[in-house]
Amino acid sequence: MDLRANEMCFACGRKNPIGLRLEFASAGEEYASELEIGENYQGWAGMAHGGILATALDEVMARLLADKGYRVITARLEVRFLKPVRVGEKLGLRARIVQDRGRFVETEARALLPDGSAAATAKSASLRV
Repeated sequence: MDLRANEMCFACGRKNPIGLRLEFASAGEEYASELEIGENYQGWAGMAHGGILATALDEVMARLLADKGYRVITARLEVRFLKPVRVGEKLGLRARIVQDRGRFVETEARALLPDGSAAATAKSASLRV
């Protein structure tokens, strides 16, 4: 399987006009990004759509693994929504590797509100390809 990045990725592509355009950085044992939910990505009036949060959490975990040299794709993703996120609110995204199980690599991530509390958490299992 040919895993090549391109600039049209919905989550991080710089050329995708409707994308999230996430940027990433190493933060010690974690990988980090920030996301501000625009009005185009709302579900209920004034509230972030859960699918957008799930996408951002999946992406920060996937990019962590890619930057560590893993050639993987997401095989399982579990997201827990803990608090609502308002349109315009800036979230901190953090991911870390939990365990390398050979064929699968387990990661977890958090979407943090400005007060530091978690708006959502995620766990994934990524499959080596």
